[in-house]
Amino acid sequence: MGEEFGLSLSEIGEIASAAFWGFTVSMLIGGAICDVVGIRLMYWIAFLGHILGLILTILSVGYWSLFLSTLLVGLANGFIESASYTMVSSMYTNEKAKKINDWHIWFPMGIVIGGVIAYGCTLLDLGWKIQMAVMIPPTLVYGFMFLGQKFPKSERVTMGVSTSEMIRACFGPLFIFMVFCMLLTGATELGTNQWIAELLSAVGVPSILLLVFINGIMAIGRYNAGAILKRTSSTGLLFFSAVFSFIGLQWLGLAQGYVSFLAAGVFAVGICFFWPTMIGFVSENIPKSGPLGLSIMGSVGLLSTALIMPIFGRVYESQLSNAIPQGANYQEMLKAEVGSYNHNILNEAKVIAGSDTLMYASILPAILILAFGILFFVRKKRRTMAPKQI
Repeated sequence: MGEEFGLSLSEIGEIASAAFWGFTVSMLIGGAICDVVGIRLMYWIAFLGHILGLILTILSVGYWSLFLSTLLVGLANGFIESASYTMVSSMYTNEKAKKINDWHIWFPMGIVIGGVIAYGCTLLDLGWKIQMAVMIPPTLVYGFMFLGQKFPKSERVTMGVSTSEMIRACFGPLFIFMVFCMLLTGATELGTNQWIAELLSAVGVPSILLLVFINGIMAIGRYNAGAILKRTSSTGLLFFSAVFSFIGLQWLGLAQGYVSFLAAGVFAVGICFFWPTMIGFVSENIPKSGPLGLSIMGSVGLLSTALIMPIFGRVYESQLSNAIPQGANYQEMLKAEVGSYNHNILNEAKVIAGSDTLMYASILPAILILAFGILFFVRKKRRTMAPKQI
């Protein structure tokens, strides 16, 4: 799309971030109105948003039409996620962290399936419009699956928690702390994942397959989250995730060729538990926050992604500009034939720029190591000091 419409890296980042702006807004709205309009209607709004967004994307002619269609898809994503958090946490009140991890398996698995299809379409030299159209049939299928389904009331309603109590729970110190951490976990996982194909485009492996590899590991990790949570607390799992995310990004910044797959594997192990475990932790430890609390957490994670995407784009552009030899013409390099001097110089510059950008990104999980480390040891100390039941 960037090549066809003459978009800069910053503009690509802005268009991609539109999905997360829409996601953020609709999640906040969804959390506020979920108990009023019901889960069923929120799913149908999401279905219509996805269908219209995909069609408008295929018909796009430039920056603004792409931005608006991507925004519409983001709005649909937010409604479906907000409704699903409420549904899953209300159906499985005794194993929320596990079941939310189970539900989140299909986010990375969707990227794995879509990534493989995209790679196949690219090999067949099919255009991006066909790749977008591939998403329409499964969208129609999920809409059909909703027909005749019965949806539960939210846990907040069944507990008899008032709206004012729900709002107050969202201003507690633990909730605010988790919101701060969600800003960083969202940017680490989604922000980096959205850019990783571009950042690693010149390391010597098909970057879309690297993305598929990362998300495949994420899906396997989330599938086994229940077994892991039997051996450690959710705070311990979050601390572990921050450490592996930091190591993975640092290694990705230094890795070359197929060693990048090993580094990407470490990074995937780190980020795979972040999002669902954050949501599960809040649902388990601050249940009165209800659908609003879960939606605030999700929307904050997406907001951080929307903010960080253009920033990653600008950092990458800056690092790329620094890596290109003085006096070289970037536009001419883009047009250079594969294997030519200019093409090789541009690839070398991309490797350096991608590496430097990933090093900048590793600052985010470094902060999380400290934050989750404090949370883990504080809560462990409280459990130790709590009076034992006789």
